[in-house]
Amino acid sequence: MKEYLVGTCVLNEGEKIKRMLSKCDRYDLYDVLVIDDGSTDGSLLGFDNHLSIKIIRNSINQGAGHCVRQIFNYAKENKYTAVFFVSGNDKDDPQDILKLKDAVEQGFDLVQGSRYLSGGISGKMPFYRKIATRLIHPALFSLVSGQRITDSTNGFRAVRISMLLDKRIDLDQPWLNQYELEPYLFYKAIKLGYKVKEVPVSKIYPDKKEGYTKMKPWVGWWSILRPLVYLGLGIKK
Repeated sequence: MKEYLVGTCVLNEGEKIKRMLSKCDRYDLYDVLVIDDGSTDGSLLGFDNHLSIKIIRNSINQGAGHCVRQIFNYAKENKYTAVFFVSGNDKDDPQDILKLKDAVEQGFDLVQGSRYLSGGISGKMPFYRKIATRLIHPALFSLVSGQRITDSTNGFRAVRISMLLDKRIDLDQPWLNQYELEPYLFYKAIKLGYKVKEVPVSKIYPDKKEGYTKMKPWVGWWSILRPLVYLGLGIKK
């Protein structure tokens, strides 16, 4: 058992998840947990017997927030210090995990990867996503949370598990089953006074023909914006 866990959620990611897992090569530092959220493409066949990779398979698709909760629950049960979340579609560079680890060991509770900080890298992004992820969401998130954040939608981050024992953070609310959970947790970490830091990372989108997101227009966008509206207006806690 290692001190750290790398967690990722996948749904029919094909060769992308294979590439990502092949880049996770620091098994002296971390174990890897993959939540297969109802995949039917067989992309994870062959990884079941890997000593440092654990696969949990959901028989049907449960949603991104549900999968993140599964990773947190596994981390708590197995007493990991922190989870490093990495995209299952090969957007993130697992070598950047060391930056997250260094920040955790400096005492930070939530470490947010930012492609927009000096030293960060972004590539192959559709123009509309650049506008949404660089301008619109960070501006709204910074306004509501009271802390300037440059990359509020980036799922590449580290979370210290001890923070989840705070009863003021309720991840089991039904409305957090999709994309709402991650911005909710990010917001709560800031508002409750936990130590939060951004670090520069790389995020390169795969070719469009491979598919770069499972998020559906409008429904998915509202899902990631909803926590800012609900929490900012005091509708939800």
